[in-house]
Amino acid sequence: MAALETPACDFGQAAPDFSLLGIDGKTWSRADCVGERGLLVMFICNHCPCVKAIRERIVREARELATLGIGCVAIMSNDPQDYPEDSFENMQRIAAEFDFPFPYLFDESQEVARAYGAVCTPDFFGYNADLALQYRGRFDASRTETAPPEVRRDLFEAMKQVAETGSGPAEQIPSIGCSIKWRSA
Repeated sequence: MAALETPACDFGQAAPDFSLLGIDGKTWSRADCVGERGLLVMFICNHCPCVKAIRERIVREARELATLGIGCVAIMSNDPQDYPEDSFENMQRIAAEFDFPFPYLFDESQEVARAYGAVCTPDFFGYNADLALQYRGRFDASRTETAPPEVRRDLFEAMKQVAETGSGPAEQIPSIGCSIKWRSA
């Protein structure tokens, strides 16, 4: 696995809009996903060991963030031609298996990943109520293995701060993961 690291948070950058097919058959937009106090956009996939290591925790954090007014959405932008584990059918299977409490959307054209500047899975973009970027950091200390249960909840703590103050933490540790599997030109 060639791991990539996310760039530093570009505070204030606007959240690009999108119109993507969800695993539920519905087309979702940014407005459908945002919460009263903000939005967490997660670029994930099914095959990446870095995502697999935190799937249960993503579900836990999304449920808790919803109670704070933060909406969550997961987007899968990999090319399933080369990575069949990331197919739409497998997206549906994984979402059901882990009981995703958020929309899981397929970015088939990969245009949404490009618009956000996503580079890896997982890649997290945390926005405040004005849809201004406030967090572009890691989930927690997990990598390809799940970190211990008592690990600092970087993403949750940052998004809780965003919900409460509208601003993210000045210090953020980049996320590391598998590169987005771009379609060949």
